[in-house]
Amino acid sequence: MQGDTLILAIRVLPGARDDAVTGVKDGALRVRLRAPAREGRANQALCAFLAERLGTAKSRVEILTGGSGRLKRVAVRGARLRPETLL
Repeated sequence: MQGDTLILAIRVLPGARDDAVTGVKDGALRVRLRAPAREGRANQALCAFLAERLGTAKSRVEILTGGSGRLKRVAVRGARLRPETLL
């Protein structure tokens, strides 16, 4: 955590049956998303999912690295809930 910003390592599994956090593996939060990995849809879905689960606006969630890969670093500003609530 840096100030009011959470920095999360996330491994995204797109094209899943539902949106869910499935645990932690190799230091990264595993997140399943229904959205396909096409045209940035999975990235948009990830930002919306994290915003909803952490109690902040979608505009306050930013993918820092890994925009075109499954392993991402994501910044979440102004989260009202702790990251432990994701599990």
